[in-house]
Amino acid sequence: MKKIIDWTLILLIFAGVTLLGNMIGYDIYSWAAVPGILVLIAIALIGMIMEEYIPVNIPAVGYIALIGILVSVPWFPGSDYVVQWTSQVELLAITTPILAYAGISIGRNWTDFKDMGWRSLVVAILVFIGTFLGSALIAEVVLRIQGVI
Repeated sequence: MKKIIDWTLILLIFAGVTLLGNMIGYDIYSWAAVPGILVLIAIALIGMIMEEYIPVNIPAVGYIALIGILVSVPWFPGSDYVVQWTSQVELLAITTPILAYAGISIGRNWTDFKDMGWRSLVVAILVFIGTFLGSALIAEVVLRIQGVI
């Protein structure tokens, strides 16, 4: 039960930062995005609870993705509302607190990161470069096919 309370508190903090980012970056004010945030919190919380209590080795992100897909497909009752509400929450407003949390967790474990050695830093840099170049290449191809550039 303590885990569920901790998860809920973390999700509420993420929700607050997301609402703030939504308001500042996208001029979508909190009252319009609150239903979508609540739906996203519920989906994430249910997925984490399922991962904890269902004795199948599926990570929480798998359950969260399945629930998100299920509640947003057209034949699911109320999916129109779910899609309408969550469309008021911008993706980048969500990723900002998540990436900040990831950065803080890496910062807390800086000694573990340091112990991995310089080779892991080289690998990380190559992964970042490859991801950037791959994304740029895909964007270039898609935009040329669409005639945007």
